[in-house]
Amino acid sequence: MSAALQTRVTLLDGFHLDVHGADPCPATTDLPPGVQRLVAHLCLSSRVTRTAAAGRLWPDVSEGHAHGSLRSALWRLHRAVPGVIEVSGDVLRLSHDVRVDVRELSVWARRAIASPGTLAETAVPDAALRGDLLPGWYDDWVLFERERLHQLRLHALEATAARLAVHGRHWEALQAAYAAVRAEPLRESAHRTIVRVHLAEGNLAEASGAYDLFRTMLMDELGVFPTEQMSRLVRGIPPRRCTTATEVAPTAVRHQSDVPAERAQLQVAGRATPVR
Repeated sequence: MSAALQTRVTLLDGFHLDVHGADPCPATTDLPPGVQRLVAHLCLSSRVTRTAAAGRLWPDVSEGHAHGSLRSALWRLHRAVPGVIEVSGDVLRLSHDVRVDVRELSVWARRAIASPGTLAETAVPDAALRGDLLPGWYDDWVLFERERLHQLRLHALEATAARLAVHGRHWEALQAAYAAVRAEPLRESAHRTIVRVHLAEGNLAEASGAYDLFRTMLMDELGVFPTEQMSRLVRGIPPRRCTTATEVAPTAVRHQSDVPAERAQLQVAGRATPVR
């Protein structure tokens, strides 16, 4: 591939292939599904043989038909965007010049989890705040990579939030922690990180509120309480007091109309006093 051309493949939030520097720019967004799947598979693999790629991408047809589909996909891709894939005998791999958002995210995530790094390295990249890998694709190899990347990103965001808090960058730490919560709303470790950041900043009311919010959500969704590990974080915070009875009564009425009385009382009490 020419050094003047820069190709980037995006797999988070959906497949997209961009070529910068081409004149005219090829219509890469109109690549056939088989070609998109071939490029995506190679973005998630270091190198594969023709036989492995054909079997993985076209598993429901005969071997001969699968190899024919692979040859057709390679020809179509070379015609639309030459140089994206390198072919060496029976081995296929993505060109070294092609940038992939998932690979960049994986490099950052592993570095964020493994070592403290500098403050510049601690910053959360845009890729970490995007959606899931190839939403709407249900190939087995996509489902596996989607879950692997999902867990890797969550752990990296939590580790980054904790590290930013240590450096006193509390606002950025909260953004990273809330990004993890958006990706997995019932993940307790992400909510614990939010509570810890508030405590590190000295915001006791916000820490207690974050705990109460998660406690109520967990009870609504699963009917269980937070773990002792999380409850311990807010145990020393004095309970918030309601100044008038009217601040409690409407809440109780609203919950009692939706859930059993015993559960409504637990939820109302949870807004005033942490779990002991």
